[in-house]
Amino acid sequence: MRDPYEILGLTPDAGSAEIKSAYRRLAKRLHPDAQAAPAEGEPTAANAGARFQEVTAAYNLLKDASARARFDAERHRQARPRPRTASSAHTSPFEDTPFAGSPRRTEHIFEASFEAGPEKHAQTPFSDLFQGLRGAGKRVFRARGQDQTYRLPVSFIDAACGTTKRILLDSGKTLDVSIPAGIENGRQIRLRGQGGEGHGGAEPGDALIEVSIEPHPFFRRDGLDIHMTLPVTLPEAVLGAAVDVPTISGPVSLMIPKGSNTGTRLRLKGRGIARMGGQAPGDQYVILELVLPENQDDELRDFAAGWAAGFSQDPRRNF
Repeated sequence: MRDPYEILGLTPDAGSAEIKSAYRRLAKRLHPDAQAAPAEGEPTAANAGARFQEVTAAYNLLKDASARARFDAERHRQARPRPRTASSAHTSPFEDTPFAGSPRRTEHIFEASFEAGPEKHAQTPFSDLFQGLRGAGKRVFRARGQDQTYRLPVSFIDAACGTTKRILLDSGKTLDVSIPAGIENGRQIRLRGQGGEGHGGAEPGDALIEVSIEPHPFFRRDGLDIHMTLPVTLPEAVLGAAVDVPTISGPVSLMIPKGSNTGTRLRLKGRGIARMGGQAPGDQYVILELVLPENQDDELRDFAAGWAAGFSQDPRRNF
């Protein structure tokens, strides 16, 4: 393996930020996922793969403070002049290290540091530094794909009763999403493996479908209960009557007791929101609201003028 500083285009006094910046710049250009048709002057896909492995090994060595310190110490030791002897007169001082003068020797050691095989190589002063880096280039970019969030509008009735909605993902795929009965506003439905693509063969992320429940014209949800205001006429309130009342599962008949008034609250048991998990649903509460006709004739005015009980009533006595 060549000098890691030389591989990253740095000097030995480079700081951590410079090392990281140099690695990111080279990795972005050399990573296999970025190799399409190379521009003029750019490395081919085959050369880029080998170069990427080399760059990654150099970065993994230099980013580790202790490994870098040991490497620098050994580098300085090997660089010091040594007395020549008859047996070493024609031998490079780095012949037994990864920085041997022969280009062929350097290439051989680099390949051995990344490719597993049955061949045994002689130990060098740097063997322990490069141990475990054989697959480093592949591990650096192995990462799970990102989760992707989508907002899915759902009507009040569909959220209360459950339904199936179709959604278009960023990938272009169309999926049918099952909306469970009783789901609450803002809850998320997780579609595993339908998010961003993973790097280096890692698993993809998930699609998170956030349910946004649209308001209803007259239903209001409170936990598992539903509340609504029901307009009634004067005869219905005074004399009592059976009237049709809407619910999330269709209209039902409700008996209005005689002498009811605005604010009277009646309960429809079991007509509320279904509890997720199949348990008993909530109730629906109906609040009566007395409504007089828009066109009031003389008969109504005469009745009100002659109704003694109406004049004796004080609805604001508690104010």
